[in-house]
Amino acid sequence: MGLVKKFQVTFDCAEPERVARFWCDVLGYVVPPPPEGFATWDDYDRSLPPERQGSAFACIDPTGVGPRLFFQRVPEGKVVKNRVHLCVRVGTGLVGEERLATLEAECTRLVALGAVRVRLLPADGDEESLIVMQDIEGNEFCLD
Repeated sequence: MGLVKKFQVTFDCAEPERVARFWCDVLGYVVPPPPEGFATWDDYDRSLPPERQGSAFACIDPTGVGPRLFFQRVPEGKVVKNRVHLCVRVGTGLVGEERLATLEAECTRLVALGAVRVRLLPADGDEESLIVMQDIEGNEFCLD
């Protein structure tokens, strides 16, 4: 049996396109082209039955390296902490004040996009500092 070479991360959410576009801005991802035969995603969406319109959206890494992110509408809201979360790795290889400055600068950028800063987890001797955040629907992620 071969190794898995590609995977997708799927988010349950209330507003798939809005959350997808937020993550595009966070990660530098892009919206893939619409399905063949459709000029835009809006055209494709209008071709669906009313109950499926706006029910899903995706974004991709333009380099083809990162996983595809898929966002699907679910009826229930978020009620507990995520069991899986993304870590946005902006401070890799940095330590101390240089790492903190990099994390804080990215945090400021993401808050302007609609993210919420939850808390700073300071370096503790074993782990470097990171910032816990929430996306625009309250899903936790880390700036690492």
